Amino acid sequence: VTGAAAAAGGLCSYVFTKKLNKKKVLNDRKHRVTITLPDWAVDVLSTESQKTFHTDEEMMGLAIELSARNVKEETGGPFGCAIFERISTNESKLISIGVNRVVTLGNSTLHGETVAIQLAQSALRSFTLQIPKEGECVECPTGPDNHNNNIRKFELFTSCEPCAMCLGATLWSGVSRIVCGATKADAERIGFNEGPVFEASYQQLEEAGIGVTKLVLQKEAASVLEEYGKKGLIYNSSASSTLHSTSSESESESQAEMVTEG
Repeated sequence: VTGAAAAAGGLCSYVFTKKLNKKKVLNDRKHRVTITLPDWAVDVLSTESQKTFHTDEEMMGLAIELSARNVKEETGGPFGCAIFERISTNESKLISIGVNRVVTLGNSTLHGETVAIQLAQSALRSFTLQIPKEGECVECPTGPDNHNNNIRKFELFTSCEPCAMCLGATLWSGVSRIVCGATKADAERIGFNEGPVFEASYQQLEEAGIGVTKLVLQKEAASVLEEYGKKGLIYNSSASSTLHSTSSESESESQAEMVTEG
């Protein structure tokens, strides 16, 4: 009897704990947003962050590599992004990377640029990438151009020109420059809807002090989109507007994540 009672008590405890865990998962879904990189991307970040980059082509090459690998590994759409800190005129260090995670994580805002921006700000513990250099003060310039000289320079390299959402995110992110590979037309050619993006949108960036460079390795970047267009899911086209379900993760998620409490 004693053994049976103990077994029954253990079963009740197990069921109760399982219900609590299920409730916690449901509550987390309501109050938390988790952003993760695929495991392979964490490995890339670990390796590439040890290097020094010297040219736009080198840095764009990484963004394109991320876009292509994301498709190959089936961990998201064909878009990659990398944020670098400009150390000197011809030296930059990798700060963060991002790949498209929309379908994989069930979140329409997780484009390559927004993932890279959020992970960069999380790593640097700052809501903006306009961060003062050590020992400098952004609010107390001593000359007409000193404000720009006092802040660290972060540059965003994206495998394709940003959609409307990501262009807005770039404006408010604090980056000093954006560099693009493939064009809006390249993305729209395979069915993606890039939203209301115009030349005036880029003029707004430049007026805000953000440098704009386009068409760096455009052919290489566009070829990734072209290949994806043959078989990949165009999740935000008008034809996919009724798509509600999301695919489940087939790989174990990395610990490199940011959790936002709501």
